Amino acid sequence: MSIPENGYPRAAAVSPRVHVVDHTDSTNAHLRRDVEADPDAHPHLSVLLTTDQRAGRGRLDRSWTAPAGTALAISVLLRVGAVPVHSRGWIPLVAGLAMSDAVSAQLRDRRVGVKWPNDVLVDGRKISGILAEVLPGEDGDVILGAGVNTTMAEVDLPVATATSFAVLGAPVDEDRLLADYLTGLRDHIAHLAVSGADESLRERVAAACVTIGEDVVVSLPGGETLTGTAERLDGDGRLVVRTGAVESVVGAGDVVHVRGVG
Repeated sequence: MSIPENGYPRAAAVSPRVHVVDHTDSTNAHLRRDVEADPDAHPHLSVLLTTDQRAGRGRLDRSWTAPAGTALAISVLLRVGAVPVHSRGWIPLVAGLAMSDAVSAQLRDRRVGVKWPNDVLVDGRKISGILAEVLPGEDGDVILGAGVNTTMAEVDLPVATATSFAVLGAPVDEDRLLADYLTGLRDHIAHLAVSGADESLRERVAAACVTIGEDVVVSLPGGETLTGTAERLDGDGRLVVRTGAVESVVGAGDVVHVRGVG
């Protein structure tokens, strides 16, 4: 896969700035440097992307690498000053929803959903992961980094629980994927700014979350693990896990679906 000769016209119709680079260490780190150097040139929904990311990072400080040309690495700047502080915990979740909808639009015969908080699964296998990082400053602006496995062969998948468009035998329109993702982000962030995490938004996120109802093992940031059944999302988007008669609320952690792959 190479960068399209004609760029990303659909995405450019949604984003005010689409910066494509041949390669970079990390799109999140690269975009952060660019924003710090020239904040006025980077409005809401500014994008930096590449098909050759060499030092990407996932949740829990895991490394994220892929052979050059086999995955799309995307970072998006969200100017979230208008989003109420108490609703900002939903930003990573609506990012997962936006990516899930974008992937599903090109894989309509597959089961696409979100493993809490924002990994996108296709038929139980991970095709995309998202990492949200808050920038310093009063506004609390956010950079969302996303990786999508596009033409990656099965032999190159990082784990057995991953997948790609190529492994699924499906062509991918990268421009459409990016444009659909950005459109979802734009609309969800606007919703949070105007209405907060109201019932309609919470219901949409919950409906896309394939973790709910699954038996799970959650690796918590402190090194402990929690085993139980994922019951629901609470009002702040946290995962409620039931172990026997006890309910635990998880605000951050790495989730494994015990009954399936994930």
